[in-house]
Amino acid sequence: MLLDVTNTREMLQAILSSIDEGIHVINNEGITVFYNEIASMHDGVPVEDVLGHHLLDVFPTFSKETSTLLKVVESGEPIYNQHQRYPNVKGKLITTVNTTLPIIVQGEIVGAVEIAKDFSKIQQLSWKLLDLEARVKGSNTKDKPKEYENGTNFKMNDILTQNSLFLKVKEMALKAAESSSPVIVYGETGTGKELLVQAIHNASDRSRRSFIAQNCAAIPSSLLESILFGTAKGSYTGAVDRPGLFELADGGTLFLDELNSMPLDTQAKLLRVLQNGKIRRVGSTSEKSVDVRVIVAMNEDPKVCIERETLRKDLYYRLNVIFLKIPPLRDRKEDIPLLMDHFIQRYNFKFGKLVIRVSDEVKHLFKEYQWPGNVRELEHAIESALNLITEDTLTLEHIPIHLIEASDVPGEEVRIPSLREAISDTEEKWIKKAMDATNGNIQRAAKLLKIPRQTLQYKLAKITEKHTAEN
Repeated sequence: MLLDVTNTREMLQAILSSIDEGIHVINNEGITVFYNEIASMHDGVPVEDVLGHHLLDVFPTFSKETSTLLKVVESGEPIYNQHQRYPNVKGKLITTVNTTLPIIVQGEIVGAVEIAKDFSKIQQLSWKLLDLEARVKGSNTKDKPKEYENGTNFKMNDILTQNSLFLKVKEMALKAAESSSPVIVYGETGTGKELLVQAIHNASDRSRRSFIAQNCAAIPSSLLESILFGTAKGSYTGAVDRPGLFELADGGTLFLDELNSMPLDTQAKLLRVLQNGKIRRVGSTSEKSVDVRVIVAMNEDPKVCIERETLRKDLYYRLNVIFLKIPPLRDRKEDIPLLMDHFIQRYNFKFGKLVIRVSDEVKHLFKEYQWPGNVRELEHAIESALNLITEDTLTLEHIPIHLIEASDVPGEEVRIPSLREAISDTEEKWIKKAMDATNGNIQRAAKLLKIPRQTLQYKLAKITEKHTAEN
């Protein structure tokens, strides 16, 4: 017996209602045509209050610009894995990952469907576990200075790349994780050296033990030795028995960043620990054995550091058992779209934005820019843009001005203005920003621009004359 249309529709609704994910369907006018119980639980709104009503009438906190369903109906483009965190109508904080798809019939968009997976309970459980772990660490490390504690946040899969050279580095890093030999990680500032080091630790059999990181350039050289090796009571005025980072990292990994900033005499003592596995606290006459894997990172070529005598040659040879070089972002341009998508999704979630597109001009700029700050600079550029954006498309107007000014992208239609024109245009732009920021108050705008009020009035008159003449 064949099922009729009514039975088929009822069966489909029964299937959709039984799925353990929130499902919300609207037609092309924004009216809800399906809304299951799971979606109702997420939003704290009864099903009957949503069905047959316009989305914005039921959820007034959304708008055409912030609703993923309305966005997809308008654009016809799907939105995948969009993180959302919001308090529902009952005040409960909900965290979901949503995929929103257009419904297309005979080539026309007739609506959109959103599938939302609730991660609230998983996230709350993660927070509780992290809190419990912090408490356990605190009870076991009573004398351990809190500022020296360092957990890990990254595994190898968290390092995003499509670049063949970097993929080989990741392969080598996984092999390095199988041993306890020292590792040197070399890469420019912002390439992700600590991410790679944390990934090595988490892939090793030491992953359950401590990971401690110390930037050798971040503290005075006079204190570095006592921080690394600890102190004995009475070694100097006020000194107490205190373990150093080597003792705290016993059984785990000690990561020393910017090793070439370490004083040469401390490097000699580090070499001795690497050779015999024993440390001696400052002021002590006894030694203590430690089982610590040492991984170091440098943002300058080690061989150049040896020539400049900021790195001991014998320490370099002792550490250089495994050498990993992270390529700079300018040498792996194919990773830029991947990283852009990742950071846009992260800051969409953090700032409550809904950026789903990037203009061709921005893509071109990011591809041609040399990224001296590497991945860190790219992330900060995306973060800056998403602080400012109110639309769904990332354009050049949202990009930090220093990136645009530093770019050198010649083209057939590029017009190079005279210096006078460039200065005039820049001046006009900032005057407009100041006037917008002060709602047209000339006195306050002049104060922002740090110029006399009369000067601003004169410049505003000139700008008006200029645009009148152009029109």
